[in-house]
Amino acid sequence: MEQETAIDPFSEARRGSGVLVARFGGETIPMILRHDAVRRVAKDWHTFSSDAPMRVPIPSEEAMRSVRQLPIEADPPLHSAVRDMLKPVFLRPVAPAYIARIDALVAELVDAATARPQIEIVREFALPLQSRALAHLLGLPEAEAEEWISWGTHVFHDGEDGAAKGAVLDRYIRNALAKAAGSDGDDFFAVLNRAELDGRRLNTDEMVGIANLTFAGGRDTVINAVSRIIAYFAANRPALDAIGSDAKRIAFAVEEFVRVISPLTHIGRVCPVPTEVGGHTVAADARVSLCWASANRDEAVFDRPGEVRLDRSPNPHLGFGSGIHTCLGAAQARTILRCLIRQLAARTGSITVLGEQRQYEDQRSYRRWVGYEALVVAMEGRT
Repeated sequence: MEQETAIDPFSEARRGSGVLVARFGGETIPMILRHDAVRRVAKDWHTFSSDAPMRVPIPSEEAMRSVRQLPIEADPPLHSAVRDMLKPVFLRPVAPAYIARIDALVAELVDAATARPQIEIVREFALPLQSRALAHLLGLPEAEAEEWISWGTHVFHDGEDGAAKGAVLDRYIRNALAKAAGSDGDDFFAVLNRAELDGRRLNTDEMVGIANLTFAGGRDTVINAVSRIIAYFAANRPALDAIGSDAKRIAFAVEEFVRVISPLTHIGRVCPVPTEVGGHTVAADARVSLCWASANRDEAVFDRPGEVRLDRSPNPHLGFGSGIHTCLGAAQARTILRCLIRQLAARTGSITVLGEQRQYEDQRSYRRWVGYEALVVAMEGRT
């Protein structure tokens, strides 16, 4: 069994001061660990601001992109206006017809996997699933996802130099926007070209920033969640059979997986003025971390948080964030993961792990298991 320190490396600090002062590159950042504190800070955008281009992710991304990701790197009113503008696209996954398309996509991938002696889940299953599902979200042909798949599991941090990869993404987005200019279609790039903010059209950098976040956010996080769910059910087949096609049980299971896996460890906020955090003075324009992964293991909120309880209720996890910046792609992620569980139960008789290489966040102050570099399984079809 995986050591608890690798699963929850924040437990000791959370039970103590509630803050872990960590080093990221040359920067000292206090990580806020407790559930109630993380929620409180997430709501207080005046003291803990997201108006920090390239600095909301930790580590920061100045070397990888030159545009502000919207709406995540903005405070109200700009954040709220951009988010409202994008809701018609990002709420598509709640429509029954859309869910049916993702269900069919997952079924196709599962059937292809069961037809093979073995499959590497991360790059041969989870990456194509995330990319092709994104094409549906954006109203683009599935074939468009082939280029996105070639970028790997992260648009900045997968093998190649991050700056070079960032340039590839930037060129792709600008070319796609140029091709869609003047179109009356309902695909993502056409919608951006027609979108208005405060009575004016978006400028190019605003459109590129929105698209940059769309392609960068929710990529490795969904891939990690898919691979870890498959590995879990390989080791716990009776749990999958008990869930079956029960929509309520599937929904509960997805929320518990998001809590336990916490695909995004944390996110940054900038303090406009000097601020005290857990006895640590944060200088003006310095950052703090909202640690979702620690908050989701808080013993004050979750009974036996180290246990996977697929029927856990209530489950006030922060796996999709909290406050005004709750993940805009949460509906898409939930639809993908619910369809995954439903089709694994319906179309597989067994899943066997043949080999694995785990992926860790190795920082000076903690080491956390986030997913897999590789996960090789044999899926047997249900007869």
